[in-house]
Amino acid sequence: MTQATQAAFDARSEIEFDAAQAAPRTPAAVAQRVDIRLSLHGELDAIKAEWLAFEKNADCTVFQSFGWLSTWQKNIGARTGVKPVVVAGHDADGTLLFLLPLAIDNSGLVRRLTWLGSQLGDYNAPLLAADFHRRIDARRFQQLWRDVTTRLQSHPDFRYDLVHFEKMPEAVGAQPNPFMQLDVAVNPSGAYLTHLAGDWDTFYADKRSSAATRKGDRYKRKKLSELGEVAFVTPSNADEIAGALDTLMDQKAQSFAHMGVANMFERPGYPQFYCALATDPATSHLAHVSRLDVGATPAAINLGLTFRGCYYHVLASYDGGEVSKYGPGTVHLQGLIRYAIERGDTIFDFTIGDERYKRDWCDTELKLFDHVAAATLRGAIASALLVAAGRAKRAIKQTPLLWNAYYKARSLIGSLRR
Repeated sequence: MTQATQAAFDARSEIEFDAAQAAPRTPAAVAQRVDIRLSLHGELDAIKAEWLAFEKNADCTVFQSFGWLSTWQKNIGARTGVKPVVVAGHDADGTLLFLLPLAIDNSGLVRRLTWLGSQLGDYNAPLLAADFHRRIDARRFQQLWRDVTTRLQSHPDFRYDLVHFEKMPEAVGAQPNPFMQLDVAVNPSGAYLTHLAGDWDTFYADKRSSAATRKGDRYKRKKLSELGEVAFVTPSNADEIAGALDTLMDQKAQSFAHMGVANMFERPGYPQFYCALATDPATSHLAHVSRLDVGATPAAINLGLTFRGCYYHVLASYDGGEVSKYGPGTVHLQGLIRYAIERGDTIFDFTIGDERYKRDWCDTELKLFDHVAAATLRGAIASALLVAAGRAKRAIKQTPLLWNAYYKARSLIGSLRR
């Protein structure tokens, strides 16, 4: 995108700001106006330097990092008709207040405004300056959002039929997520994390306080050791990392088939995305690939993400052979938490998904939210279907009898296909 074209995207949005909100109210408090300059960026490289600098201190997650999203766009988005549109908001002094990593998804029958990388981002959210919530309250954010959508719809490249935002957390870092001011519904899935403190032995004793549980863990490790030496391995070079990821994808494919769900790694660009993220020198610092080897068998494999003191547990697999009888995934998970503690992380985030094992370790459950809003007649029809599907999925997942029946039926279909 040329500088001239980019300049045409810039616009100003005057938003009233009561300075007293950022300080104790006094009779002398005087209302001010925040003059916010909005700019739209259709090419990620056009804002790369500012984004990288901002993400070092902004409230965000790894799924809003430039490395994650630019790698996603290169390997997946560009193959599937997704156009990035990053909205930046600066104040009158040129200070960056927020980045909204959005996208226009043209892959379906309607054009959707989504979060960039929404499918693989476990948390979709803005990047916010630390004082954003003190400067922009709920009413003012709603006005600002109307200005953003107007700018988008006024440009031919960024028009859309509906807004489809998924998996938005209630909070972004230490502050409320302003997108909770829109009409949102609870996502069918939750997310889980635990705070890390002290050393591994102390943490383990607290989380696995039952003698029976600890005895079970010792039994699993003992039985695995009878099959071969048990080792927690972190591959150190690109070829080893790529090889471990190939094995992880093979193991996951077998697991997906057993569960009766589609293999995500058959989708365009998905294998290339994860491999690039973990092996490219520009992004490899975000990824941690590890194995639990039992003798010569890669019994369990993990791809985690590391970002500003948080370890994100993203992809995990295990070998379906004899070692699977003795919980290699459990043993590997313990090794991962120990690894995170020893590297100084303060949070271990299990991310989205309601698997039962997460509750054994977590101390915080996160609710995630979705927002659907039509912008055209075609969008109204699609949004009605999306809302209905979301309600049905929530009802099934929140009703144990329905969920168990659905899970068994899905597994049966998978076995018949095999």
